[in-house]
Amino acid sequence: MQTFCKLACFAFSACYHLPLIPLVGCSSHEDHNQFIGHKSMIKGNFHKLSPQMTSNVRVHGLLLWVSMGLLMPAGILSIRMSVKEERGSIRARVFFYLHLTFQMLSVLVATAGAVLSIKNFENSFNNNHQRIGLALYIAIWIQAIMGFLRPHKGKKERSVWYFVHWIVGILISLVGIINIYTGLEAYHKRTLESTRLWTIIFTAQVSFITFLYLFQDKKEYIQEQGVILGNLETITPDQENISQIQNHKDLLPAAPCAKRNALRNLFD
Repeated sequence: MQTFCKLACFAFSACYHLPLIPLVGCSSHEDHNQFIGHKSMIKGNFHKLSPQMTSNVRVHGLLLWVSMGLLMPAGILSIRMSVKEERGSIRARVFFYLHLTFQMLSVLVATAGAVLSIKNFENSFNNNHQRIGLALYIAIWIQAIMGFLRPHKGKKERSVWYFVHWIVGILISLVGIINIYTGLEAYHKRTLESTRLWTIIFTAQVSFITFLYLFQDKKEYIQEQGVILGNLETITPDQENISQIQNHKDLLPAAPCAKRNALRNLFD
């Protein structure tokens, strides 16, 4: 009887707990799936951009590439080339106006990129790319105003203005190029799209402009070397032997001449 009671109690307990076992398993499995789905949803929202936002990001990057990575270095290169020309010449004026045109276009294009960023992006300035971009935007407008307020030549402040304008321009160009790289990296992290090709193209472009910039210092020297080498005639071995023979004859004493000639040379 006791054994039967124990079996009945065991069967009752099993029947009571049996329906709860699959419920517990399903609940745990369902919670796990919900956690994975929530995690993937957060990850997807972090990386995935809408087509319109992706297009705006690309246009923003292209505008700043053209402004900071192309027009501004080209403007610096053109003013450097104008200094090498004769003062007041047509070529010097052309290079100067090219410098002015490139720099103004650079400011306008950068302004368009900044307006696009303010209008469409969430500018929390919690990353280096946005902070550097804001500082660059302020700096390029200061540089533009300094360009229009340059003192006339001959004044004492002209040299100070030239030094500050030159230093600020170089720094803006260098930091702008660096910020383009940070922008490419931010785009890659945001969209998970590869930016390797664009990085290679931009690096090749910057390297080419840097080569032209440094080449200006050696251009005249290289041209002078070509002129000097062009004026020198190539000396063949036969010409060298003839020259040595002539020099040897000049060192020998003169041949004995007639007495009449010797006296004439003495009185002459």
